This record gives sequence, C-alpha cells and structure tokens, in this order.
Amino acid sequence: MAISLNLNGQTHSVEADPDTPLLWVIRDELKMTGTKFGCGVASCGACTVHLNGEPVRSCQTYLGDVEDAEITTIEAIGEDRIGAALQQAWVELDVVQCGYCQSGQIMSAVGLLAENPKPSAEEIDSYMHGNACRCATYQRIRAGIERASEILEA
Repeated sequence: MAISLNLNGQTHSVEADPDTPLLWVIRDELKMTGTKFGCGVASCGACTVHLNGEPVRSCQTYLGDVEDAEITTIEAIGEDRIGAALQQAWVELDVVQCGYCQSGQIMSAVGLLAENPKPSAEEIDSYMHGNACRCATYQRIRAGIERASEILEA
C-alpha cells in the first residue's frame, strides 16, 4: 500500500503496511539512519523523532497514523533554531561519548526547550528521564541543554 509522508519538509511515497513502525520506514525504506533502534518498546528514546513538532518514539508510531503529519528527524533538526543551538552546545561541550543515543537525546531536548526555554537542572532531568544513555553521559547532556538555553537567550 502506498503511503505519502512529509519527512523533513519533503514528500515521500512509501510502499509499506500501515502497521509498520515509522522507525523502520525511516531507516530501511528512506535510508535515513540518524534515527536509531534502541529497545523497540519506546523505553530508551534512541528512536525519537518529531511528529507535528512533538517528540515521539518512532519504534511505536505506526506508518498508517502519520500520513498527514509533519515528521522531522535528526537529519533536519539543525534547520530549527533550537535544534541548531543544541547541536552547537553538543559540539562545544563534547557531550557525546559513543554517540548512539545522541540523536534521540537532541530530539527530546528540542521538545523540552520548545516548552521551557530556561529549564532548571531538575526540570531537565525530569523531562529527559525516558532517554537512556548506556555511557551515562547524563551530566554532559544536562550541561549541553543548559548551554543551548544560554545560546538561545543571547
């Protein structure tokens, strides 16, 4: 079945079952590999994308439910003012260790800063709680979000 997707501002036609997780369409059909598979049950956040500007777990979001939505992946998040600030902060502070979870971390952090441009450390920890980092770079991730908030404020 052909389904039309608005992904990163471009329309794509995909031949797939409507019950296919969006993650697999993004990675396998459209060859955008920045969005990662982590757990498959929406617990780790590695597969986070934006659906109409809101962070969602693409491993549990189904193709048939997103046909009329605007989907943004890590490949295009730098075009967003908040995404660009987060990417700059990540580089400045050398947040990444292995890097596997970082696209999901940034996608979630964009959602946080869109809701709350000046979050406290506790608010950051609470919002980002569902994003797992096996390297335990949580302090660096928090510092990156705090730095991005400063960049946006300047």
